[in-house]
Amino acid sequence: MNQAAHGWRSHYTLLLLLFVYTMSFIDRQIMGILMEPIKQEFQVSDTAMGALSGLTFALFYSALAIPFGRFADRTNRRNFVAYCCAAWSAMTAVCGMAVGYWSLALARVGVAVGEAGGGPPSISMIADHYPPQQRGRAMGVYLLGPQLGILLGLTTGGWIAQHYGWRSAFLWMALPGLLAAFLLRFSGVEPRRGHWQSDATRSEPPPVEPIVGMVRDLWSSASFARITLGAILMGFAGYGIGIWTPAYLVRSHGMSLQGAGIVMGLLGGFAAALGSLFSGWLCDRLAKRDIRWRLGVPALGCLLALPLGVAFFLMPAGQSWQVGTFLIPHAIGFYLLFGFTAVWWAAPVYASMSDLIAPHRRASGLAVFNLGLIMFGGGIGPVAIGVLSDVLTPMLGNEALRWSLVASTGLCFAIGTGYFLWAIKPYSLEQPLADQRDR
Repeated sequence: MNQAAHGWRSHYTLLLLLFVYTMSFIDRQIMGILMEPIKQEFQVSDTAMGALSGLTFALFYSALAIPFGRFADRTNRRNFVAYCCAAWSAMTAVCGMAVGYWSLALARVGVAVGEAGGGPPSISMIADHYPPQQRGRAMGVYLLGPQLGILLGLTTGGWIAQHYGWRSAFLWMALPGLLAAFLLRFSGVEPRRGHWQSDATRSEPPPVEPIVGMVRDLWSSASFARITLGAILMGFAGYGIGIWTPAYLVRSHGMSLQGAGIVMGLLGGFAAALGSLFSGWLCDRLAKRDIRWRLGVPALGCLLALPLGVAFFLMPAGQSWQVGTFLIPHAIGFYLLFGFTAVWWAAPVYASMSDLIAPHRRASGLAVFNLGLIMFGGGIGPVAIGVLSDVLTPMLGNEALRWSLVASTGLCFAIGTGYFLWAIKPYSLEQPLADQRDR
């Protein structure tokens, strides 16, 4: 179906895409809560687990993201995303059948291949469902996916792993993804490409351009380049923190897997979900007065998150609240505030990118953006934290992971703030041209 956009069916399709993205993040991030039992069973190092959870995934995701994005720019995006969702969900189930480290690594490659076709086409669809002035809020809803994925994946996955083993967690988490794929394929709406452009621009056939030329053109935009570099740093910190914080809570604060999953999933996921919705609303509201707030909100969020994240990782163990049968460290208070502010960059950045990139190359352009975010952020972030933890272990012992997380949080959020601020001026100059393209 190729329907007129921005009605109840647009909202329904946005919720379906949110469901799909949530399952994508559950299948991607469930490794965080399963890190310790997998490491113990396979007897491997933190570096090896970082490679399994980050680099292995990122290499194959990145290799296919741009070709998949280009294909999505010329085909039915709804169907393509649904088929990719079914594929990565099936491979998540295969992860639960792994008999060793390398068989699990191959299964994670399969998850990465499927997920390479999910994000950019979905964001391209949302941009065609909603006008530019409402994209911040729409992206804020879509970007609840990681937070809901953390909330559902870590709490449910941690409970399943605690009672039935890590393999069962993979198997059960695959089932909702297959349901999401079915619902999107048979009830979602594929919007008219370039719906919010002028009729004259929309009537032009989308040009076919070489990949190298497209990438060169995108990176020649100062705003695209600087926003992407800032997002890479956020991805480096975010993926690393998401993967390693459950292990940190187990090692440094003595929490159980189930307790760490509840803290990361239920509490942290809820705080980050509120932050995502709030940042999308704040971005749209402030951008009506001054378009520079599209990037001012991400910079502000990074600036606020920096001291909160460092405080969370530096707060010593030993002081806790008793909540039922669980001991909740006092440090979690800082974690909730950190989770709320640390996500402020995402919805405004994706809204900004959707405005900057022309509709006929939007999925491809967002794939280029995600290439850096996933490859350098999601791929290298968890590995770098694992390597630094191994290096510091002879000196710091069980506290090595704590200091590895402090270093990555401090550096990434400080430099990321600078990149978003640096991108404000070129974005404000390029934005009027993008507005003319999309209206």
